[in-house]
Amino acid sequence: MIKKLFKFFAVLIVITSLVFGWYWNEYNVFLQTPISLTQSDSTDERNKQQTFTVNKGNSAKQIATSLQQQKIIKHPRYFRLYTRLSKQEAKIKAGEYTLKSGMTIVDVVSLFVSGKVNQYSMTIVEGWTYKEAIQNISDNSNLVKTLDQQTLDDMAKILGSEHSNLEGLLYPDTYNFPKGSTDLQFLKRSYDTMQTILMQEWQQREKNLPLKTPYEALILASIVEKESGVSSERNKVAGVFIRRLNKKMRLQSDPTIIYGMGERYKGNIRRRDINEKTPYNTYQIDALPPTPIAIAGREAIHAVLHPDTGKSLYFVADGSGGHAFSNNLKEHNRAVQKYILKKK
Repeated sequence: MIKKLFKFFAVLIVITSLVFGWYWNEYNVFLQTPISLTQSDSTDERNKQQTFTVNKGNSAKQIATSLQQQKIIKHPRYFRLYTRLSKQEAKIKAGEYTLKSGMTIVDVVSLFVSGKVNQYSMTIVEGWTYKEAIQNISDNSNLVKTLDQQTLDDMAKILGSEHSNLEGLLYPDTYNFPKGSTDLQFLKRSYDTMQTILMQEWQQREKNLPLKTPYEALILASIVEKESGVSSERNKVAGVFIRRLNKKMRLQSDPTIIYGMGERYKGNIRRRDINEKTPYNTYQIDALPPTPIAIAGREAIHAVLHPDTGKSLYFVADGSGGHAFSNNLKEHNRAVQKYILKKK
């Protein structure tokens, strides 16, 4: 009886070992076999890619099931086993990932643990108005929409701005962000970046400028941004405006007329537009407008706080994208005749 029992257990151990060995071998083959990318747009096996999203709060079991449903893996239990044995189950980070041809499940888990999620980008352009920026943010399909018809006052409160009008308070740059980011997160990042850049530049400003606050510097920088078709002229344009402010002269900037006209602007400025007194028309108001008129880049902000030290008080477009600068009205009138009225 004891011998029969011994033989039974011996056979059982052998069978168990064989079964375990078979499963262990299959498990290792699973780990070493490249994943299948059936939903890739590419027909070239070497260049196939497929996005996969790990949702926030997903367990290893849920991730494995999703991988199986998308036909990326065949054995979800082995995926779960690997994450446990390698102690990486709790380290997987949520986000959208790109899986590539040749990756094994070891590579996939390593990618999920690294948190190297797909990045999307959007550029806020120098010279845009707040309205244009908001429209482009709203149109971006990779940003989650959480804002709906908020007024400028509402958005100012949400972002924590002391200014009720957010015109000019976003920073122009190309921003990378993971899918799932919200429009508010994007706006906040751009707003905070502008606050940082503006304060950095303000702290290094030239002395004795006719600008009392960083916000006044931003207002003037927005005008310089709109006036400067050639980047090398920013300091010269800024110098003209700084000298005008020092001399209590009106800035007389065409972009301020256009901004004050709003939707009424149809591509040209008429005499009655120049004579119309809006809060922004610097042909009619003294000193600066109440807010920026556009988004200014760091170069324009820097130019305003480090203006050219020449003597010019006027400039006119020379037809090549740049400007002709004049020290007095007589010179300026000759430049206007040459470049605008086409008189020699």
